[in-house]
Amino acid sequence: MPILESSWSVLLLWAAIGYLFGSIPSGVLLARAMGLGNLREIGSGNIGATNVLRTGNKKAAVLTLLIDAGKAIVAILLARAFIAEDAVQITAIAAFFGHCFPVWLKFKGGKGVATYFGIMAVMAFPAVLASCVIWLVVAAVFRYSSLAALITAGCTPIVMVFTGNGFTFFLGVVLGLGIYLRHLGNVGRLKRGEETKIGSKG
Repeated sequence: MPILESSWSVLLLWAAIGYLFGSIPSGVLLARAMGLGNLREIGSGNIGATNVLRTGNKKAAVLTLLIDAGKAIVAILLARAFIAEDAVQITAIAAFFGHCFPVWLKFKGGKGVATYFGIMAVMAFPAVLASCVIWLVVAAVFRYSSLAALITAGCTPIVMVFTGNGFTFFLGVVLGLGIYLRHLGNVGRLKRGEETKIGSKG
């Protein structure tokens, strides 16, 4: 965890900026713009790329993935240009929870996985490469996006320590807990064998 250098007013300001960037509901906006319908009434009802894929439109799913990651990256890069590292990490955390709990959708947002990877790409680049491999392997073997996210979120803080990103360990733990919080329902469905697999329209 970085040393606290910024004032509380600066931390709160950049938390608000990060939240607003993160709260952009790209999946919902793209689904509407591309005539795919109301994403809340499709598949799991989630606003992320995995559920957009269930519409059958791979282009929309990829765009959702890129924008959900990109909005966090933009917020972090802006913060890094103006403020100290403590406020940068606060901005990153706020962007993640902005995606998960956007005010525009009555605080019912996505699971945060793409935004999580966007944050890690900027904040802990060596670690995110290993995390991507973990996600891809688990997803390829088991075909469950949620399971891949859960395992990756659990492993990433440990990977950070061994890749020279120990200063972001606290960030990794907070975001990992956020991933687990947003996937509680998925955990129950995984246990019951009811979780929807990647690529399914169900």
